Amino acid sequence: MLDAIRWDTDLIRRYDLAGPRYTSYPTAVQFDSQVGTFDLFHALRDSRKALRPLSLYVHVPFCANICYYCACNKVITKDRGRALPYLQRLEQEIQLIACHLDPSQKVEQLHFGGGTPTFLSHDELRQLMAKLRKHFNLLDDDSGDYGIEIDPREADWSTMGLLRELGFNRVSIGVQDLDPAVQRAVNRLQSLEETRAVIDAARTLQFRSINIDLIYGLPKQTPESFARTVDEVISLQPDRLSVFNYAHLPERFMPQRRINGNDLPAPTQKLEMLQRTIEQLTAAGYRYIGMDHFALPDDELAIAQEESTLQRNFQGYTTHGHCDLIGLGVSAISQIGDLYCQNSSDLNQYQNALASAQLATSRGLLCNADDRLRRAVIQQLICTFGLEFAQIEQAFNIDFQGYFGELWPQLQEMADDGLIELDNERITVLPAGRLLVRSVCMVFDAYLEQQNRQRFSRVI
Repeated sequence: MLDAIRWDTDLIRRYDLAGPRYTSYPTAVQFDSQVGTFDLFHALRDSRKALRPLSLYVHVPFCANICYYCACNKVITKDRGRALPYLQRLEQEIQLIACHLDPSQKVEQLHFGGGTPTFLSHDELRQLMAKLRKHFNLLDDDSGDYGIEIDPREADWSTMGLLRELGFNRVSIGVQDLDPAVQRAVNRLQSLEETRAVIDAARTLQFRSINIDLIYGLPKQTPESFARTVDEVISLQPDRLSVFNYAHLPERFMPQRRINGNDLPAPTQKLEMLQRTIEQLTAAGYRYIGMDHFALPDDELAIAQEESTLQRNFQGYTTHGHCDLIGLGVSAISQIGDLYCQNSSDLNQYQNALASAQLATSRGLLCNADDRLRRAVIQQLICTFGLEFAQIEQAFNIDFQGYFGELWPQLQEMADDGLIELDNERITVLPAGRLLVRSVCMVFDAYLEQQNRQRFSRVI
């Protein structure tokens, strides 16, 4: 893994296309309204019969301030009272879902996302966790992966102490950029001291893992200024880093319309930022996991990748892909067996459905045999940078080259370009191709041709 990435500017220029991030296959773009609560109940019953372990995702949509770059499902409000009716409906949803599962199904993974989960008061957080513990089998021995997203402007030592007491042992901290000019341009003023205070608290309270999110390509950023941010972040020694490419899609995300397009760095500058960031993180001992993610060698993600057990779901790279994922809250997505389903993304529709004692499922997809096969192929490539044909052939009873024969010319072209190594037994994504692994996965995406590529960010 020492030569995990090799920077090849020509290759990047050729293959830096817009495409999915493959937190699922098929992607959420394929979801439709024909999937509803009946399908969800059916999937929950199968989960209960198989006694599969669970991963819970809880969406808290509220933020006190708007960040102009944000593409998340959120509600901007200073009124903390707006959380109360939402929590009442969320607790109803918890109860309705849990009664279709077996109390012995262990919750191996829990994640609170948003929005800003710590928008909730301490009492509200206590009550929500108590409700989850009442209806789901949450672990009490600190062995689960229980994480929460933190805005350092919305957390202090007492908040971190409460979260640890409630059972959280992982934190993901939004930083994005430490340069004041960039922060002003995206309306997120956050000092290094605020961020360091939260990290110091997490370490003192023995949180197991700290992740920091950064974004390159924001307005007013330069390669030099972003390199300074990366150096400061390295000095904080997070266990994991997510370094995302900012996708400027103002036609889809209204807050982005407040960003002056003239302030955005040029594509060549974005490439330089990413290249320098990779060099800085590699020199500091971080491993490239893939898809914008870096981790220290002793982190669970890095170890899982070494052991070829790493997986990917709607929460990104994970060691818990074997769990059924239950999404709770507005816009939350579940993946239960072969079913994907998503709650309404409209807060009023979500709350009204639950007020009528109905689940808020609004759309989804049930995977067919071809979906399952391609999902396995894409998952292997994106998690391990390789694919053994024999494993797929045995699992799905197919002849790999026969099944994907029409794709062979594209794969051969990628091999000729030095993106992958291709023979009759396997595909290996080469160090020069690892930054572009999404482009390799896109070859196997049966839906890509019928999709509007403008919905997706570019690979780099």
